[in-house]
Amino acid sequence: MRQFTTRRGVTVGAALALVTGLTAACGGGSEAAQTPLGQDDVLTITTFSDFGYDQLIEQWNADPERPFTVEMTKIADWDPWKQALTQKLQAGSGLTDIVAVEGDAMPQFLSEGASDQFVDLADPSVEDRWVEYAYQNGQTADGKQVGYPTDAGPEAFCYRADLFEEAGLPSDREEVEAIFETWDSYFAAGEELTAALPGTKWYDSSGSIAQAMLNQAEFPFQTEDGTVDVENPELELVWDTVTSYSSTLSPRVVQWKEDWTANFTNDGFATMPCPGWMFSNIKSNAPEVEGWDIVNAFPGGGGNWGGSYLAVPATSQHQEEAKQFADWLTDAEQQLAAFEAAGNYPANVEAQQSLAEAGATDPYFNDAPTAVILADRAAAVEPGRPYKGDKYSDILGLFQTAIQRVDEGAAPDESWETFTQAVESLS
Repeated sequence: MRQFTTRRGVTVGAALALVTGLTAACGGGSEAAQTPLGQDDVLTITTFSDFGYDQLIEQWNADPERPFTVEMTKIADWDPWKQALTQKLQAGSGLTDIVAVEGDAMPQFLSEGASDQFVDLADPSVEDRWVEYAYQNGQTADGKQVGYPTDAGPEAFCYRADLFEEAGLPSDREEVEAIFETWDSYFAAGEELTAALPGTKWYDSSGSIAQAMLNQAEFPFQTEDGTVDVENPELELVWDTVTSYSSTLSPRVVQWKEDWTANFTNDGFATMPCPGWMFSNIKSNAPEVEGWDIVNAFPGGGGNWGGSYLAVPATSQHQEEAKQFADWLTDAEQQLAAFEAAGNYPANVEAQQSLAEAGATDPYFNDAPTAVILADRAAAVEPGRPYKGDKYSDILGLFQTAIQRVDEGAAPDESWETFTQAVESLS
């Protein structure tokens, strides 16, 4: 998903009401009358944040052989676009021919009834184009392909090699891998570093570590049949672990807020989960800081944080052309160009292989072989983890808020009870 969003949904009650309303929307799922496009006609697309499409669309429009031109609307971030998207789906009008959907919210649009609002993009010719988990996460249980994957978020870990060395920990990229082998070894090293460097915390925020651990859970919020179940051992383990380290290893700041940003330049923390889209955040927040590196490891195996999709609303009057353009944008050459423009790691298998074979390194991260690292981290992701039911995005927001309450001084038991009560109101 994207560099400039908190990956949090709109207000839970509003979002749930909007998405639930999709199943009852008058005209929901009805196919719009189709009008072929000519070279002087315009296909429309809406994205959020930065998908790296600006130059690609300019390239398409500059080619006289293209059958139509494209006009993109870019929303600042996901939250306002999610609200607008769900409202317009409910109304049955007002959407562009192609819409971008954030990965954590996709399950809401795959549910029965809601998926009728979109065109089936299934096509045997592209089934093997993307990494399996990204492709499957855009698909309904009965095989309808609602979205084509744009990018993926395989996670490595970024770390401050200079702070590791100062604390007496291994700092070499290969030696550091042992620290990140398991969550136990990771937290143990954190206790060692914070003891040696009292002014530095181990990770950037409790929320990011909670997200990283959740990304490895099988059924954190809902069972396979969609039943909400948050009082389960997997989620309780994440909760107990993260809240137990709140006062010692966490700076107790909210990710993306000013205090979090300030910690990049004052040695405020030493490690953070790093999908590819996070690299640019580190560079922009700490352009003069030296010492950042990336380890080809992730505690407990692999995890994916982020990734988005292109979908075609059923209200589009140009569905074949929309599918054609979504196909073009998610092919290898275009995903490579988007990676170069915005840093979003491609979900396209061929594009991933090309990046790995090129062996590009990043001088900011001590010449780390970033493409190889991300390719290895993508291979470590277990498809289907975590299971994302229709309420995943909303419950995730409630869970992160509960973590924040503990960081702010609330008792973990009391915050957990508040969380479970809020989740019950969704059912």
